[in-house]
Amino acid sequence: MTATDTAVDQAALFEFLLRMGDNTLVLGHRVSEWCGHAPVLEEDIALANTALDLIGQTQLWLGLAGEVKGKDRTADDLAYLRDAAEFRNVLLVERPNGDFGETLMRQFLFDAWHMEMLKSLQDSTDSRVAEIAGKAIKEVAYHLERSSDLVIRLGDGTEASHKRMQDALDDQWTYTGELFVSDAADAAVAAAGIAPDPASLKAGWETVVRDILGAATLKIPDTGYVHKGGKNGIHTEHLGFILAEMQFLQRAYPGATW
Repeated sequence: MTATDTAVDQAALFEFLLRMGDNTLVLGHRVSEWCGHAPVLEEDIALANTALDLIGQTQLWLGLAGEVKGKDRTADDLAYLRDAAEFRNVLLVERPNGDFGETLMRQFLFDAWHMEMLKSLQDSTDSRVAEIAGKAIKEVAYHLERSSDLVIRLGDGTEASHKRMQDALDDQWTYTGELFVSDAADAAVAAAGIAPDPASLKAGWETVVRDILGAATLKIPDTGYVHKGGKNGIHTEHLGFILAEMQFLQRAYPGATW
């Protein structure tokens, strides 16, 4: 079954696809910034591969979004020809890399959510969405395995590594609340069986996160979750800097080909 066979509003479907694609696009770009700068060669290669996986998933999500939108919109158009206010990623993925601990904690918290989302999307009533999820989940399973292992090793490692991981968790934790907030677009695609209500993913995410953080001897902050509003088009200055780098060539040479 495809989206055209359901009663879902196409604007809501487009919004959902942008959210999925923008999350992977912005995080992929952030992770790519470590290329040539990671603490050891093995991590440099692993981070580069993670970034490539995320950008590849972006191509699929934004490519489908372009089909739904029509007007011959392509994944490249959506990636390079929108301003910051039009992006629908959560704020967590645009957070600065910081040190390796900050990057790793951001990745783990996102990976745990990403895995829950993709597991659900494999049963989507839209065959195109289910197909993308089926491809992406194999990569994300590795991302989650790797980030979980490193969080445990560093959290339960030396006094210095434990402190860095706890500081990273304290810094990133409040941004996770946005992952589970629903709006009208979410309700529309959930009612059509295309995607889950974000709130329904929270229990599975919390189980994974609490198990790994417990093994890492890290304490979950008492601050709770905060919805900071990124996917509704409200972003920090960080996204502007990301887009300035990511979109430079297209803006300097509009429509350039080679």
